Amino acid sequence: MTSRNSGLIALALLLAAPAAPALASDNPRMDAAVEQIEHGWEHIRYQVTDPGQQHRQIKALSDEAAAVVARYPGRAEPLIWQGIVKSEQAAMSSGLSALGDAKAARRLFETAYQLDRRALDGGSATSLGTLFDRVPGFPIGFGDKKVARRYLEEGVAIAPDGMDANFFYGDFLASQGDNAGARKVLVRALASPPHPDRPVWDAGRRAEIRKRLADVNAKLKFRGGS
Repeated sequence: MTSRNSGLIALALLLAAPAAPALASDNPRMDAAVEQIEHGWEHIRYQVTDPGQQHRQIKALSDEAAAVVARYPGRAEPLIWQGIVKSEQAAMSSGLSALGDAKAARRLFETAYQLDRRALDGGSATSLGTLFDRVPGFPIGFGDKKVARRYLEEGVAIAPDGMDANFFYGDFLASQGDNAGARKVLVRALASPPHPDRPVWDAGRRAEIRKRLADVNAKLKFRGGS
């Protein structure tokens, strides 16, 4: 996982990518366009290793995501994925550029949340929670742990078996020192059903969950937790 403290603005975002089964809507053409953004993000996030290539590809994908949003106004699904891509840009940037991308992602997620907070397994709530958790607080940024907890808990309430919803909530709990609670939630994340139609994301996210769970278990063992 990316460090929480890198440069002026610490943005370890790794934003939520809602599970494929929740993608199907009443608009197959929109679903196909969103799926293309989704797979592009997965490739950049988990398969591209050169930082320069990552920056170039995420910028191109951001433009593509904005075009999909423009084609389907008033729909939460494209907005969520544009926000995810914009968040990834923030994670790859630094300083004011990173904060600007994070603010843009927040606006996209908030709009999607108002349109349909249940879209993509509560992807807007989980993504907002992660942003408020990972972005620094005042006076640098808009981060707020209380707001983060509220959104992340809502994401789990909407998708109780969702891998992303549980992963990001578990990560948050661990960052707040609640390792026992984090372990319970992370185990639930790892037990979520596999997604054979999204193998890159599925494998990448599970690896992140296992790493975080190993960290949590090590802390519990060191402190004598069960």
